[in-house]
Amino acid sequence: MEKQFPFLRSPRLALAVALGVGASFSGCTSTDSKQQKAQAAAPRPVSVAVAKVQQQDVPVYLTGLGSVTAFNTANIKSRVDGQIVEVNFKEGQNVKQGELLIVIDPRPYQAQLDQMQAQKFKDEATLRDAQLNLQRYTTLIPSGSIAQQQVDTQKSLVDQLEGTVRTDQAQIDNAKLQVLYCHITAPFAGRVGLRQVDKGNIVHASDTNPMLVLTQLQPIAVIFTLPEDQLQAVSQHMKNSTLQVEAYSRDDQTKLATGKLQTIDNEIDVTTGTAKLKAVFDNIDNQLWPNQFVNANLLLETRKNSTVLPTAAILRGPQGAYVYAVKPDKTVEARNVTISLTQGNLTTITSGLNPGDSVVTDGQDKLQTGSTIEPRSSGNPGNSTGGQNSGSAGKPPGNPASGTPASGTQAP
Repeated sequence: MEKQFPFLRSPRLALAVALGVGASFSGCTSTDSKQQKAQAAAPRPVSVAVAKVQQQDVPVYLTGLGSVTAFNTANIKSRVDGQIVEVNFKEGQNVKQGELLIVIDPRPYQAQLDQMQAQKFKDEATLRDAQLNLQRYTTLIPSGSIAQQQVDTQKSLVDQLEGTVRTDQAQIDNAKLQVLYCHITAPFAGRVGLRQVDKGNIVHASDTNPMLVLTQLQPIAVIFTLPEDQLQAVSQHMKNSTLQVEAYSRDDQTKLATGKLQTIDNEIDVTTGTAKLKAVFDNIDNQLWPNQFVNANLLLETRKNSTVLPTAAILRGPQGAYVYAVKPDKTVEARNVTISLTQGNLTTITSGLNPGDSVVTDGQDKLQTGSTIEPRSSGNPGNSTGGQNSGSAGKPPGNPASGTPASGTQAP
């Protein structure tokens, strides 16, 4: 060892070398500790969800609760007394207007008709004889061989017989009507419900229960309500075009049919502050049934080329609505925005952001202006509302409302 390191022969020299090596290691350790402390003190990026601000067409919907109403409903009852001899329909069958449904035994009424026709034939023969006598009496007046009184009496007899014939004709028409009432036909095209009588049953004109109920399902109507404050806007848009109405299921998830707004009721319900509106649907696939509960979405207008972003990005502060906009260096800044319309998960703004900007949609409670972020995608605003674009058949996001602030956020 002493041959390889001659300085070890001197104790003082060895001690100096040892102290130098120790100081070198101590300096390295102190430098590393400072770097670790500096890294620990530096702010870590905040993981947040971001989304792009987009420009697209935004449909404006008004939503109301409604129920389906058959366009026509008929409780079909008998207008004559008699026995049912034919039932020409099946329960749930779709029938056409004028189609024969039930036949009540017409023979008693046909016999009455024949009797009335025979009585008329007899009275017409008597009338013809009286008319011939009147003509003879009239020709004898110039010769003075007949009294004027006798001629007048004969003319009165002719008039009485003519009245009798007219009465006979009226009775015949009534008898024909009774025979017609024995053949019950569909007053309109519709669907037959559950029948209440069978072949062989005796029915009466005074019966309270119908023999069947016929409802018209194509087209069909939906009666829904809207707040009175929205009626003026609806009325104005109705003057310009026919408004579209979409009917959704009870859970507001399944679109059932698309129809058109027909009219607004002529009065407002003072107890609820709402008015009734009626929409008509073709209902070709029979998705709507009478008395069914639906959610009606009235398409009021479509705003073209609007600047939109997810509603989750909107916050509220003392100076109004604002968002955290993402800068290119992955820091954020608070920007005030002007909200034009909020529908569900989609908000339209008129100032504060431009299409293509990125905004934070989740994790804002940990941010302030200048914070560094680690973005994670949350999808675009179109996807956040179910792909709702111009002409889209997706679910409308709901009633217009103002933006809702996220909890636990700081104002800019």
